[in-house]
Amino acid sequence: MPYVAVSALSHPGLLRERNEDSLVVGPWTLCSTVTESAQTLFFPVGTPLVVAVADGLGGHPGGNVASALVARRIASAGAALSSEDAVRDTLQDCNRAVYRAAGGDTGSDLAAMGTTVAGIVVRSGSLLVFNVGDSRVYAVSPDGLRQLSVDDSPPLAPGQRTTSIVTQCLGGSPTYRPVRPHVAAVPSSPGDRYLVCTDGLTDPVPPEALDDVLRKHDDGRAAFELWKAAIEAGGPDNITLAVARVADE
Repeated sequence: MPYVAVSALSHPGLLRERNEDSLVVGPWTLCSTVTESAQTLFFPVGTPLVVAVADGLGGHPGGNVASALVARRIASAGAALSSEDAVRDTLQDCNRAVYRAAGGDTGSDLAAMGTTVAGIVVRSGSLLVFNVGDSRVYAVSPDGLRQLSVDDSPPLAPGQRTTSIVTQCLGGSPTYRPVRPHVAAVPSSPGDRYLVCTDGLTDPVPPEALDDVLRKHDDGRAAFELWKAAIEAGGPDNITLAVARVADE
């Protein structure tokens, strides 16, 4: 029977006082907490399986609240995320929910809380890829990493590899703003692997280093080595990642 193996972890890094990231793997969520080692879960291919990360906005009160709210709503949607429209509708609902929880125009301390989100929905023979913000999804192949998500960031200057600025996110403003989620369907088959992660991994660790780790390792060992690479690069931000592998038996 085809199955999906998902290895995931979430860690505050070396410089942040707390973890404002959240993680979704099927019905399982890990919100604003810490895993000391990668956890690997197995699911049969068939019912849509969502794997996603949410990165609470740094510098804004309530980033952990926003990311946890979004993670739990996506996990609750679960098997209903069977089409591109269903994913878009859920992300729009998440955006409205963050705004409501922030208190809207009432002057709440959480008024500008927000979060990015990125993930995949594994289906039989295909995959839905989605994101809002700069958290990322990569396909892992013998030809190297291929980014499937679309960064909501301003253009980079020559020689600039990263930026902390996002052009859209869920919430993040005292007044309600609709979002335009990036959602796309791509084919998938046994043997395919995917990396879903926050920028706490991709900012300090360049793509060629990510690719090197994923060429050498699978599942929990790959997740651990990716985390280790981010820590060795200074661990400047929260690090949350999931490595998903589609297997045929």
